[in-house]
Amino acid sequence: MSITSNEKPTAFITGATSGIGLATAKLFASNKINLVICGRRKERLNELKKELSRHTKVFILEFDVQDKKAVFEAIASLPEEFSNIDILINNAGNAHGLDSIEEGNIDDWEAMLDINVKGLLYVSKAIMPKMIKNKAGHIINIGSIAGKEVYPMGNVYCASKYAVDALNQGMRIDLNKYGIRVGAINPGLVETEFSKVRFKGDDGRAEATYKGYKPLQPEDIADVIHFMVTRPSHVNIADLLILPTAQASATIVNKEL
Repeated sequence: MSITSNEKPTAFITGATSGIGLATAKLFASNKINLVICGRRKERLNELKKELSRHTKVFILEFDVQDKKAVFEAIASLPEEFSNIDILINNAGNAHGLDSIEEGNIDDWEAMLDINVKGLLYVSKAIMPKMIKNKAGHIINIGSIAGKEVYPMGNVYCASKYAVDALNQGMRIDLNKYGIRVGAINPGLVETEFSKVRFKGDDGRAEATYKGYKPLQPEDIADVIHFMVTRPSHVNIADLLILPTAQASATIVNKEL
């Protein structure tokens, strides 16, 4: 299904309470796309539903993508009105720590693999059957430049995003016969809560990540996601790398300090 048709599509967005997910939910709502917004923070979800319901129909699901049972139960609980998902935005993901491999924290490794890889798979597995039945749908996987280039002390986070890149390609191949579009957006430096999570609440270190240049904003990525899902049904944007102008690679950023 192309959202350029007369019917109002339904989009399912993970990690919708902040950053890219939040910006995408707001942009989709303003364009009258029905929404299923997901996250772990119930209070934020309720606030967001109240705000976005002025523009479109909104349903909220509170779960952690790491929790396989919770993912499948939450998606199975969707009311009929929201049960046919036309657009899936696999946005939920995190980085934990920035350590050399020999000093890495195993709990951090497991969290990144559980959220960035297994969580994406759980949500996709729960939603794909109806897309397959309908022989239509659009899946957008949010990757990272870290899935294109390994950088010092990125090790397991990069590995998790390389996995997203591989899964994006594999999904596109395997779902091709059902007419389902699959594509990925791989951002560079985006100013979100990402660095606060990576540096475990060290606000000074997180803020320093974005000083001396203009980083991408969540709205920049949301604009591109909306562009991707509004292409005619015969067009699939398969893979995009998006950087701020100041960034040339994973490790080269032109900062004015």
